[in-house]
Amino acid sequence: MAHVVEPLGSDELRAAHTLFSAAIHRGPADDAGWARTSQLYSPGRTFGARVDGALVGTATSFPSELAVPGGASLPMGAVTRVGVRADHTRRGILTALMRAQLADAAERGEPFTSLRASEARIYGRFGYGLATRGRTVRVRADATLLRPEAPRGGTVRLLARDEIVPVLRDVHARIALRRPGGITRTDGWWSMAVARRVEVERAHVLAAVHTGPDGDDGFAIAYRGEGPEFPERALELFDLHAADLPATAALWRFLLGVDLVESVQGNLRPLDEPLELLLSDPRACAVRGHEDETWLRIVDVPAALAARGYGAAEPVLLGVHDPVLEANAGVYRIADGASERVGPLDGPVRPELECTAAGLAMAYLGDRRPSELVATGWWSAPDPAAVPRADAAFATPAAPWCGTYF
Repeated sequence: MAHVVEPLGSDELRAAHTLFSAAIHRGPADDAGWARTSQLYSPGRTFGARVDGALVGTATSFPSELAVPGGASLPMGAVTRVGVRADHTRRGILTALMRAQLADAAERGEPFTSLRASEARIYGRFGYGLATRGRTVRVRADATLLRPEAPRGGTVRLLARDEIVPVLRDVHARIALRRPGGITRTDGWWSMAVARRVEVERAHVLAAVHTGPDGDDGFAIAYRGEGPEFPERALELFDLHAADLPATAALWRFLLGVDLVESVQGNLRPLDEPLELLLSDPRACAVRGHEDETWLRIVDVPAALAARGYGAAEPVLLGVHDPVLEANAGVYRIADGASERVGPLDGPVRPELECTAAGLAMAYLGDRRPSELVATGWWSAPDPAAVPRADAAFATPAAPWCGTYF
């Protein structure tokens, strides 16, 4: 069946959200729920696919910024609420939605889009690559568990319910872009992710803020875990961001010392968060698994490569293939901490390494080394001598991490 993809008007957003909810096996929002969830929809950023006038697919995004290695941050479209009606899947509708959304991001001057994938096999064919990961940890609660020598400094205070959103929103805005992979959050995100739980569900939420020498520099949100994975007296750590290790340690020290709690579980924590090194008993921290976090699409490869910082290395010639956004294809010279485009893939300058847009996204923030990607077939190496140079160029001092689910 022929389908048409076009931007949706504001009067069609609720129908689009109902379609998305059905695609993930949820019912439609009631009036109060829609009043809150509608805040995550940004004007002009929602696409719909129609067949014979009926809405059968949708995708939206909201504006954000992405921190990249080297300290810069660039505009990004945060893609969410993607769904196709069950009787119209596997007919090219998702492909049409993704292409329209990428073209829209390019027109808006957003060098990136990113998403959280419901299924890991879906988005690679549109140029998305897995760019950040996290781990799930469960830590035995014990106020004395942190080593005496673990970093200290600053104070931790608990927030009243009416302080939670405004205070944490401001703290996150100050510290979110310090680590590659970090993104900014909109007011709509805070309304959906935090205010709903605090103000509507009236859940008991522990929200703590760390104050260091330069003011508030970290926070944690936790609540009583529910479901079969959470034994009684377990806390689920929903959100913890900190500007540095002393603030991180102080917030974990607070959480592990909460009375009437036997364990604290943190999902999608940074891969390099050194919890085991902070504890007198490293076995008290059990790693329950690793999960994918950011799926990144580089919409404007020249702009993205030029904005990133690079480690000291001899020049590397990298060829990028992008059949979806053909303007990205070309050979890029990475040298002297910078990148420049030096010609087309079939030109006189021959690449030493080659990858797709998805393969580039996997290395761009620093999650995967080029040598890993060459060894596993994500990249190719016409000149194997260039691989260690690429490792040095793309290396980052910290593992990339976002910490924002959307």
